Amino acid sequence: MSAPANDRILIIDFGSQVTQLIARRVRESGVYCEIIPYNKADVILDSFAPKAIILSGGPASVIKSGTPRIPDRVFAYGAPVLGICYGQQAMCAQLGGTVEAGAEREFGRAELEATADSALFEGVWRKGARNQVWMSHGDRVIALPPGFHSIGISANAPFAAIADETRRFYGVQFHPEVMHTPDGAKLLRNFTHKIAGCTGGWTMAAFRETEIARVRAQVGQGRVICGLSGGVDSSVVAVLLHEAIGAQLTCVFVDTGLMRAGEAEQVVRLFRDHYNIHLVHREAQDLFLTRLHGVSDPEQKRKIIGAAFIDVFDEEATKIGGADFLAQGTLYPDVIESVSFDGGPSVTIKSHHNVGGLPERMRMKLVEPLRELFKDEVRVLGRELGLPEAFVGRHPFPGPGLAIRIPGEITAEKLEILRKADTIYIDEIRKAGLYDEIWQAFAVLLPVKTVGVMGDERSYEYVCALRAVTSTDGMTADSYPFTHQFLGAAATRIINEVRGVNRVVYDITSKPPGTIEWE
Repeated sequence: MSAPANDRILIIDFGSQVTQLIARRVRESGVYCEIIPYNKADVILDSFAPKAIILSGGPASVIKSGTPRIPDRVFAYGAPVLGICYGQQAMCAQLGGTVEAGAEREFGRAELEATADSALFEGVWRKGARNQVWMSHGDRVIALPPGFHSIGISANAPFAAIADETRRFYGVQFHPEVMHTPDGAKLLRNFTHKIAGCTGGWTMAAFRETEIARVRAQVGQGRVICGLSGGVDSSVVAVLLHEAIGAQLTCVFVDTGLMRAGEAEQVVRLFRDHYNIHLVHREAQDLFLTRLHGVSDPEQKRKIIGAAFIDVFDEEATKIGGADFLAQGTLYPDVIESVSFDGGPSVTIKSHHNVGGLPERMRMKLVEPLRELFKDEVRVLGRELGLPEAFVGRHPFPGPGLAIRIPGEITAEKLEILRKADTIYIDEIRKAGLYDEIWQAFAVLLPVKTVGVMGDERSYEYVCALRAVTSTDGMTADSYPFTHQFLGAAATRIINEVRGVNRVVYDITSKPPGTIEWE
């Protein structure tokens, strides 16, 4: 573990789609935490030794039999407990309260009135104040267990916030972890710092030193191979490992020909020339294009790209020979989902982003230095390691690359058209000072052509779509509100400078939780 033994929070997961946001908010306040499924919490409780426990929300109903329950040891452990939504309902039901199906459900923004002062509200909400919160529930608590009292109500939840100050047990029907509860992070900080007594001393600088020592102990004198894509995750892994084990590291960069303009050169220049990392650069554009020839189905394209990547990587790893470890950029969300109590949505690789796993025949032990971090924390670690902002702050780019931004068959001509259009689009965004306001922006080459008149000639060329979204967590997204002036300038440049495009459209679709990629 990378946190002080006496300063960590355990989050027990009941299946909420926003459980990870609880961990993000807690870590943002400088407190280390981990998420564990409810049916494994009993086993880890003593070894993890949390200073406090948070119970997440979930989709189940407490009033139905066979639904998840809180291990009894949680209440006897002696640490403060905060139940959120389903976590509050389960706590009340198991400690002697009553939960019923509400006559009216409560979803979305709601108003909560603080009915009592509490340590949970200290310095944030006063008695009598009305505050915006985010609700997502059908069931509700109608009778409290012994020792509890109400500290907040809403229109459809008579016990929207409750407290047993003696045992330091608290419950909220709303979700403090989401951005739609403006003061939610402050409430969570009250729980972790003031109620649980955490110091907030978990920093990325401390993580860096701890992880470097852990890698050295794990690897010893062994050799490590790292698949370097040029993305944030693999770049941070490579630099961290280089700092830890130096010449024992070899990076393999498979150039698929599906990257953005100039990225392959940037990768080679930074890691081989600047960091002096032993880098194998395999140019495999022809192989990938050959295997993708005539293929239009997006899922088939991903599988082909994944298989080709594995073949090339395996070939280069065999040439190197003698490697004991394989470094991967596994992140904490991948770890969480792989051990989810219901098997999780991502026990299999998320095909919209990744392209496949390495074959078992490679028989190397894994080194996963980022497996305790979220994406935003990886960026912080990258800055801590001195990686250029061009790499650390780069918009997310999926494993299949431009292949999923060209619906239909992939050709060299289409890739060249898309690279040029995408470069102009991003250049305009940067010149307007908007790049860091946008979570992800990219161009898409649509599989349709239109007739247009350009000057004195008719043209029959492709339609280019532009997409830009804002997101705080990568789970939901809203289209970025560009001005008509900006879109006009970007479209004009693309049409004038990119042969093969005669029309540009802007995608204003917003996405619910799930992938925010194009295909």
